[in-house]
Amino acid sequence: MAAQTPMTEANYYILLALMKPGHGYGMMQRIKELSGGRLEMGPGTLYGVLTRMHKEGLIILTGEDGRRKNYEITEEGKKALQAEYERLKLLVHDGAILEDTTENADNMVV
Repeated sequence: MAAQTPMTEANYYILLALMKPGHGYGMMQRIKELSGGRLEMGPGTLYGVLTRMHKEGLIILTGEDGRRKNYEITEEGKKALQAEYERLKLLVHDGAILEDTTENADNMVV
């Protein structure tokens, strides 16, 4: 499996939030919910990333209602999100050695 460029946390959570199509404010709320309140994304970050992701074909603009723009994840976006999820799972798996500090101390190469 070829290594992929890691996604930023903002990209990852925006794509996760867009598993349910929505608008900017709704995405900010959904990201906060998905991250257990750990991540609060401001509008400047959100809209900058949305613009870039739209250009990259990861999301599409599905409509506008006044100032409110609605977005949806594309198939390409779903594939990128799944690939990042699989990459993150591998990192967690590889880091499981940290769970057993005794084994970790005995097997560490310095």
